[in-house]
Amino acid sequence: MTTLAHWDGGPGPWILFFPLIWAAVVAGAVTLLRRTAWRGRRGGPGRPPAADDSPITLLGRRFAAGDIDEDEYWRRLSVLDEQFGRTGKGGAA
Repeated sequence: MTTLAHWDGGPGPWILFFPLIWAAVVAGAVTLLRRTAWRGRRGGPGRPPAADDSPITLLGRRFAAGDIDEDEYWRRLSVLDEQFGRTGKGGAA
């Protein structure tokens, strides 16, 4: 009796099918983990700001993310620099 595993005395072309199945399973698992579990560790775009983030740091992040353009960044930075200084801590003296 000839089976798929022993096609004319050898494994035949079906030997390539099983590694492809395992590659698909591994690729699917990695894709699933990247979209769910690993994203939570890195802190995606919706992460809450940390308690020690200053307004100047947040402004820099918005500029780096492309939320605001360069002119807007410099205009807001000059206002924040007057209020908070370069360190981003404290108020106006």
